[in-house]
Amino acid sequence: MTTKKKVPMHVEQAVEHVVALDEALEGARRATGNASSSARPDPEVVAVAQRRQYSSSEKRRILALADACTQPGEIGALLRSEGIYSSHLCTWRKQRDAAEQAALEPQKRGRKVDPALAEARRIETLTRENERLRRQLAQAELIIDVQKKVASLLGVSMAQPTSGAF
Repeated sequence: MTTKKKVPMHVEQAVEHVVALDEALEGARRATGNASSSARPDPEVVAVAQRRQYSSSEKRRILALADACTQPGEIGALLRSEGIYSSHLCTWRKQRDAAEQAALEPQKRGRKVDPALAEARRIETLTRENERLRRQLAQAELIIDVQKKVASLLGVSMAQPTSGAF
């Protein structure tokens, strides 16, 4: 006489369900012509790490729930239920404060500056300044040549400038 251990009903149903699925899969294998391959594939699934990304609405919702927590342990329970760390809350609060601060600062009125147009204007200004300085240099050289000629006509000796000095 063998004594049968009592197994809970939900466990028996789960076992029957798995056996039924296995039989259905075996029938499907035979129908596709894979009856010769009796080797089963490796059931172990390699976990692929994937970083979770939260939308701004999710962040706001979770922050609102965290801000509403007043009892000890409520925030911990919230973190566990949402599957996040306390560092997420700290980072999101900093982001929220920075966004609020940026929203309160006065905005510059008018059209936004086009970087390409601003660079073109800067180049144009520098080119004009360069041309002006070239004209001044040519004029100064002309004046120096005239002074040399006048000095040579009058017989006055002019001191030669040392190299590199103006």
